Amino acid sequence: MKKTIVCAAIALFAAAASAQQYKWTDKDGKVRYGDVPPAGASAARLKAPNAGYPPPAAAPDSKKEEAKKKAPEKQAMTEEQMQMKRDNCARAQESLRTLESGQRISRIDAKGERYYLEDAEIAQETAKARQSVQHWCT
Repeated sequence: MKKTIVCAAIALFAAAASAQQYKWTDKDGKVRYGDVPPAGASAARLKAPNAGYPPPAAAPDSKKEEAKKKAPEKQAMTEEQMQMKRDNCARAQESLRTLESGQRISRIDAKGERYYLEDAEIAQETAKARQSVQHWCT
């Protein structure tokens, strides 16, 4: 018995919630919408929305909420970039130490043969290494 009353009440509320909507043009030429059209107006019945679809998601209130969602990703990216910068700094410093050590510096050419850098070439490489250290280590 109680189930029948509850079902009847739900049916009544559902019927009230899905009241028919109308669209009409008033005497001033403005389009109006409502559940009861005025007398004498030629109103068109609007199609009721499907109950099967969920309501549209609310748009984010502000850019701050979007920024909060992206903050962990940005922080992870920043940590990854910082690690890359530390690695590049270490390589640049090692290269500079090698060039400034006074030892003979050799390279391998395209044919696979070893050749030694002359003093002018070492000076150029040292200048480039100093620039790399300044760039990556500051």
